[in-house]
Amino acid sequence: MSQKHTFNYRFLFRVSLVTAMGGLLFGYDWVVIGGAKPFYETFFQISNTPSLQGWAMSCALIGCLVGAIFSGMLSDNYGRKRLLIIAALLFFISAIGTGASNSFNHFIFYRILGGVGIGLASNLSPMYIAEISPAKVRGKFVSLNQLTIVIGILAAQLVNWQIAEPVPTNANSLEILNSWNGQTGWRWMFWIEIIPAGLFFILMFFVPESPRWLAQKGYKEKTRSILTKIGGQNYADTEVKKIEVTLKNDSLKDSFRKLLQPNIKKILIIGIVIAVFQQWCGINVIFNYADEIFAAAGYGVSDILFNIVITGSVNLVFTFIAIFTVDRWGRRSLMLLGAGGLAGIYTLIGLAYFFEISGWPLLILVISAIACYAMSLAPVTWVILSEIFPNKIRGAAMAAATIALWLACFILTYTFPILNQFFGASGTFWLYGLISIAGFIFIYKKLPETKGKSLEEIEKEITQ
Repeated sequence: MSQKHTFNYRFLFRVSLVTAMGGLLFGYDWVVIGGAKPFYETFFQISNTPSLQGWAMSCALIGCLVGAIFSGMLSDNYGRKRLLIIAALLFFISAIGTGASNSFNHFIFYRILGGVGIGLASNLSPMYIAEISPAKVRGKFVSLNQLTIVIGILAAQLVNWQIAEPVPTNANSLEILNSWNGQTGWRWMFWIEIIPAGLFFILMFFVPESPRWLAQKGYKEKTRSILTKIGGQNYADTEVKKIEVTLKNDSLKDSFRKLLQPNIKKILIIGIVIAVFQQWCGINVIFNYADEIFAAAGYGVSDILFNIVITGSVNLVFTFIAIFTVDRWGRRSLMLLGAGGLAGIYTLIGLAYFFEISGWPLLILVISAIACYAMSLAPVTWVILSEIFPNKIRGAAMAAATIALWLACFILTYTFPILNQFFGASGTFWLYGLISIAGFIFIYKKLPETKGKSLEEIEKEITQ
């Protein structure tokens, strides 16, 4: 018979919100480059070099991969908290360096450095929140990380829009280069990130370490102390017993080697496919290549920046819907809704491009796609990844899934201009629609429901 516990939601919210600042910086750092793109490209004279344009947009993903690769091993050895502090420091240095760059190589170096921060934060922030949150509200609290990602995205879009001075519709590259935007404005777009990065770095020192990591390392009193603060003595006793059972049943020392065990491998495959699908569903091309997408719809530079703010606002509103439905409707239902919805919307977007329908009808379809993604695949993927992996190997498994996610993101970002040139905009979005159908089928057949279950209950059920 399950016991009822009174939880310290104020403490949980405070700690989760600070940790989720990693998501805010992830979102800001990821999207800010899109608004700066027309200006830094003219400054570094790469406007007519597609390979360098693509490298500038995607180089941070190399850092993401590095951060994701090492985050699992390092967080399992040294804890979630220390790695998040390092991520905050990397965001801080990257923001300063990127904005101060006067050469393209320096710009690339600091973008990659920021990418390492993204790789660490994207893995560890949701993992930490999942490990500290009670089962019945874990979906909501882990979704806070996605909420802060979305806030970071919208903040970057607003900053870009407000910093950039109006650009004449027919402005050429020389006019943009000699403007305030082309010389100084784009730098401030990156420098603004210094403020949240500094706050994240300072506040993380006041956050406790993950109780499940402490238990794994044998710090029983610290584990019990944090769990007691979360839900009282009875809750701490219950959780400690559950954690000890899962740790006792796992005898191998090398967490990455454990991933090859048959019962672990099947759930790792589910996690990796879900992570890859979150990217290959195609929505991130709208954020990364918004200028090309909206330019094809007939908008000028200043209008594009405003349209991007609209998409970010919709993204934020529908993320709130996800937060309030993830623990009611369940993870699986929302994932199916997202995959099916995107398949239908992409079909319509492809038709709009095919029949050369531009302006507001296309804007509405793009906004619909973002709304669908924001209330489903965007937050729920991170909730699922943070809770389906067993305690002992959660760091390594999350790292593997996050590596797969960023590899998929790199492929998506790098191939969009190629696909767009080869298939046209219509064919490219139809391709993403087919991928969404494939994702729907996989989720329907393979993904179990995890809402309302403790991490230990999920582990027991999913590895049998």
